[in-house]
Amino acid sequence: MTALLEVRGASKVFNVGGFVSKKKLIALENASLTIDEDRPSITAIAGESGSGKTTLARLVLGIIQPSAGQVLYRGKDLATMSREERRTFRREVQAIFQDPFEVYNPFYRVEHSLLLSIEKFKLARTNAERDRLIAQALETVGLRPEETLGRYPHQLSGGQRQRVMVARALLLKPKIIVADEPVSMVDASLRATILESLLKLYTDFGISLIYITHDLTTAYQLSGSIMMLYQGMVAEVGDCERIIKAPQHPYTRLLVGSIPLPNPKIRHKEALRISLDEMTGGGSGCRFADRCPNVTAICRTAVPPLYRTEERRAVACYLYKEYPEVTSETISKSYA
Repeated sequence: MTALLEVRGASKVFNVGGFVSKKKLIALENASLTIDEDRPSITAIAGESGSGKTTLARLVLGIIQPSAGQVLYRGKDLATMSREERRTFRREVQAIFQDPFEVYNPFYRVEHSLLLSIEKFKLARTNAERDRLIAQALETVGLRPEETLGRYPHQLSGGQRQRVMVARALLLKPKIIVADEPVSMVDASLRATILESLLKLYTDFGISLIYITHDLTTAYQLSGSIMMLYQGMVAEVGDCERIIKAPQHPYTRLLVGSIPLPNPKIRHKEALRISLDEMTGGGSGCRFADRCPNVTAICRTAVPPLYRTEERRAVACYLYKEYPEVTSETISKSYA
């Protein structure tokens, strides 16, 4: 059976610096992801800033091309799609971005983005049908059309603007929505509302979600599976609940340990800060070796493969070398 979306061993390398200090930044290396059409899913892509999350999202959306590997939609490589195939892909794979304000043209009312989608993909034959579709989409995400339409972006709250973007995506009846940090720029009171809107797309409409986040709390609340990235490499992947509750990779343990708890007596671990020098330094071993409390000699000389530690989990760490090795493509299909 052909997967709806498949990322096969995708890598992305960028050239950074000037002519004198030109370096190669490996933003993503050998990442695989599978989304089945018959089984809608919510997959979280998590990690600190600089881990490769947004690079993977841009590859999935076809905004950039992989330096190696493939991104396929319904078995077709995005790089070789025909114009008509690309049009179908753009309708069926939608995006919700971190800052909704940047998506809007401040000179147009908020319904302008909704109207453009309807016109571009010929979703309505009459004005009455167009208005009905817009009203229905807004109501689905918890907005009242009479209080939303006719306003300019600055007249809506951040949460309202983000939900209008969810409604715009819903208009197109997509198969997949890539949500890139959709709640990072709204306050806590609106976070739950937006997450509820996203969950509704999955439960009520069978839309698969790829949820890009640095927030493991919301990843746990929303997702069925999770891919943990560190400096572009997959550290741990599989069932979200198992990984958050009992992390196996030292990096995942550090991230889970840094989640704030409602206790002022507990001192939280400081989040990782990754410099550009670290990201371009290369090296032949595990990229987490210099920070890892469990580092051994082999960690500095060879990149660890993925080891299948459970039916729906794999960890790239030599602590688990007694387990069978598995390719990233194989494990991505097993938890899809």
